[in-house]
Amino acid sequence: MTIAPDSARPGPSHAYRAMREFVQSVEDTLPGKIEITKEGLVHDMMSPVKPHELTALHLRKRLEKVMPEEIVAHTGEPDVEDEPESIMRHPDVMVIDLADMEGDGSFDPRTLLAAIEVVSRSNPDNDWVGKVRDYPLMGIPVYAIFDPRTGTGAVFTDIHSTPDGPRYAVRKDFVYGEDVTIAEWTISTRELPRYA
Repeated sequence: MTIAPDSARPGPSHAYRAMREFVQSVEDTLPGKIEITKEGLVHDMMSPVKPHELTALHLRKRLEKVMPEEIVAHTGEPDVEDEPESIMRHPDVMVIDLADMEGDGSFDPRTLLAAIEVVSRSNPDNDWVGKVRDYPLMGIPVYAIFDPRTGTGAVFTDIHSTPDGPRYAVRKDFVYGEDVTIAEWTISTRELPRYA
């Protein structure tokens, strides 16, 4: 299902507010995850499978071993929301300063140091297309994708202006087994799980 938001007005539109209310009303009753994108609602019907969750856990633990104590690789709630852009996303791993997690409501995307996604087997375009578009619009400086389908990934950095809005200028591809740098921290991708 797709509901397209108003695109011409700055700030949260009526359509965005309606989608936000809908997501809040059904998030505990529908399986999977619902996010609000520049294109409308995205519903990943499948609950994450073990390799997906295990990858997120490995990434969190590996990052937290090399980051300072005040920076965390968070894998829980809440969402990351940019009301003026009418986007609400939920990265699998959010690299954020512990102090920026305080308070109520969604995380401000401009406080994230990086967003990390583990590609869903059921909806890979959400991570490889939609979030590559939405995360620079939200001001997230680094976006890393890990794809258990192929044992590959990419890190996107250096947001710059384009006629279509902010986009990442640099993409660095990697294969599982190589070291990868996310923001300032380098971790191993060895022995990350793959989808069967």
